[in-house]
Amino acid sequence: MTVQPPTDTNSPGKLGYSYSRHVGERFIEATLFLMAFVSVAITLAIVVMLVKESVVFFEHVSLWDFLTDTQWTPLFDDAHYGILPLISGTVVSSAVALSVAIPMGTITAIYLSEFAPFAVREVAKPFLELLGGVPTVVYGYFALLFVTPLLQKIFPQLPGFSLLSAGLVMGIMIIPYVSSMAEDAMRAVPMHLREGSYAMGATRLQTAIRVVMPAAFSGIAAAYILGISRAVGETMVVAVAAGMQPNLTWNPMEPAATITAYIVQVSLGDLPHGSIGYQTIFAAGLTLLLLTLIFNIIGHMLRKRYREIY
Repeated sequence: MTVQPPTDTNSPGKLGYSYSRHVGERFIEATLFLMAFVSVAITLAIVVMLVKESVVFFEHVSLWDFLTDTQWTPLFDDAHYGILPLISGTVVSSAVALSVAIPMGTITAIYLSEFAPFAVREVAKPFLELLGGVPTVVYGYFALLFVTPLLQKIFPQLPGFSLLSAGLVMGIMIIPYVSSMAEDAMRAVPMHLREGSYAMGATRLQTAIRVVMPAAFSGIAAAYILGISRAVGETMVVAVAAGMQPNLTWNPMEPAATITAYIVQVSLGDLPHGSIGYQTIFAAGLTLLLLTLIFNIIGHMLRKRYREIY
């Protein structure tokens, strides 16, 4: 039997390797911290910019009028600065979109995760995600030139621009985001939970709804929150198909404007920089940011409560 000579852990070669490895780990750690810091810094910079410019706007317009006035005509001689018409258009179009995206996205995720054969899943999921890569302006003209005439055959009184048409197409556009994230969350559920459910006599559908979905609810809720944020922040579909008319309405069959569509309208460069009309886009942007934040907080609270129940 041969005896291996003891290794010298204090040799210069070993010390050099240990030092270089330590430096490399520190460099990677610093790089990761820098990337995370940049993300937070950009978010804070956006918030600071919106708040700073909005303060200038609210020096000329009272916050009460901004929140309670039912007219939004900042570009007219008789200017009104009530944000409610834009909020109503945003909420209605988002509600229509989510009424399409959440059920269809969830059903698609359940099928791909629990029922689809491997070959079908490998083909269907890339095609589904391909919908997320279509430019939104294409969706806008699809809503205006195809969906709206189709809806007018069902509802003859439907005008050429409507929140219903824009919302339906927005829902189709959001389906890939919801279904893909929800399916990934459901696929991550351990297999032994499914096997235990099958052993108790549950069917595949019962297992998917009563076992897999509650276990994956954290990821599913994140998919829903992303869908909500995507619907609230959509610009081109509503700008093309919804009409860009700031009407205070809760009827999806009427034309209206959303916050994002108004920002696009004013950002075209027709107004001088620093004017009160130009400052309205920052107040509208801050309102949109707060609206998205509220939806995210509600989603987080529901997810936390659901975790406590299950």
